[in-house]
Amino acid sequence: MKGNLIIGQSGGPTAVINCSLAGVISEAKKHPEIKGIYGMQFGVEGLMEEKIIDLRKESPAMLKALLTRPGSALGSCRHKTKEQDFEPIKKVLEKYNVRNFFLIGGNDTMDT
Repeated sequence: MKGNLIIGQSGGPTAVINCSLAGVISEAKKHPEIKGIYGMQFGVEGLMEEKIIDLRKESPAMLKALLTRPGSALGSCRHKTKEQDFEPIKKVLEKYNVRNFFLIGGNDTMDT
């Protein structure tokens, strides 16, 4: 699907949260139909505030470094989405032509 991808991290930073981030970025770079690869700083909260960074610029060395870096490289949040969050989220996703949405985290993130 042509368009852009956005990825965020949510919940507690685990040992694999940055590995998952590196994996999504690396794989997305292989697909020419994915034009932009964006990161949400501080999860869904950052998305709603349009705190978005361009991850396509990240070098192979940086992606490799993510594999052993602790914490949450993009910053995390524990925001539980509510009905009133959907419209602001939708507006940002439309503005950035996002067709692929990834949120890395645990059980609460799965609910989001």
